[in-house]
Amino acid sequence: MGACTSSPRSKAIKGGRGDFIRRPSTAKVIHMDGRMQELKVPVAAKNITSQNPGHFLCSSESMSINTWVPHVPDEEKLQLGQIYFLLPVSQFHNKPITLKDLCVLAIKASSAIGDHDS
Repeated sequence: MGACTSSPRSKAIKGGRGDFIRRPSTAKVIHMDGRMQELKVPVAAKNITSQNPGHFLCSSESMSINTWVPHVPDEEKLQLGQIYFLLPVSQFHNKPITLKDLCVLAIKASSAIGDHDS
């Protein structure tokens, strides 16, 4: 069987004079109040968390139902094209994330991105 892969960091776009690659332009940070912060250059996670005491960043791609929410390390640079959530430590510190939690976060992200695109 053949293998097919897709990179979340780029998309091939069909054009009239050939194909080209469009790179994602921003990293998106979704705040719990529904705001979205867009970063045009990769910055260390601590640049965001230092401005938001009592919060941590997690990548949307690293969250799974009934598992602990992994924190993005302070020194790790946020990747363009990725969505991150800025979560309160008090809410996600000592418990695994539930399906309900993930649904709430997905709705916040969808709403924030939709509001931004309109």
